[in-house]
Amino acid sequence: MSPYPILDPQFPISALKHLCALTVMAKAPRPGRVKTRLSPPLTLEQTAALNIRFLRDTTENLATIAGSAGVISYTPVGDEALFADLLPETFALVPQRGDGFGERLLAAAEDILAIGYGSVCLIDSDSPTVPSAAFAQAVEALAQPGDRVVLGPSQDGGYYLIGLKQAHPEPFERISWSTGAVFEETVARCREANLEVVTLPVWYDVDDAATLAVLEEELLNGASPSFAEMRGYAARHTRELLLAMQFDPAAVAPAGAATA
Repeated sequence: MSPYPILDPQFPISALKHLCALTVMAKAPRPGRVKTRLSPPLTLEQTAALNIRFLRDTTENLATIAGSAGVISYTPVGDEALFADLLPETFALVPQRGDGFGERLLAAAEDILAIGYGSVCLIDSDSPTVPSAAFAQAVEALAQPGDRVVLGPSQDGGYYLIGLKQAHPEPFERISWSTGAVFEETVARCREANLEVVTLPVWYDVDDAATLAVLEEELLNGASPSFAEMRGYAARHTRELLLAMQFDPAAVAPAGAATA
């Protein structure tokens, strides 16, 4: 049983039209199913615990953004209960559908806009320190008259956010997913479709040992990434787990446990 409402695109809610749905694309946090590229150096239990902290920090960050509402686009259906106590109480759930990554992104945009939100930003669950100002910039850009696509480029060539006012298929077609060409190809598809592109500050995904080291430098040593244009989000839940693992390499907090 989910403590959060599960929204259905077949039952639109007109009162949501003035809001941008800040939507985290997330897997239910089961060991062995999330953040597996971080094992090694982490155990599968630690990667699941880190994924939970990423989710908590990202959603707490999003909950502060004016003109928006928080949504989790989740998979698999049936694991809704695993999100209990991990999200701000204002969040809602929408199940994912589709097979390939691009298909799931497009389907999420279609479903969330059909629910009644005025715009949608699809956000990865791997970037817990994205500056709040970057999310606010995305919401503001989508609130302006006219159609556009908002992209938050990742340092590895992908993107941490894509925002739309309409569910255009072109940004998700003919994309070399999971490569360093994703951002450039997405911009090219948008230009081919005559869609204006608004670009956010560059940030980074934490998906391997090298980017985990960047995260540790940022949160434990206060060292902003070399490419950063602004200070990152404090991500207190993630920082607490990284500190615990620094003092005890085998440390892992219980899944879903609250942190101070």
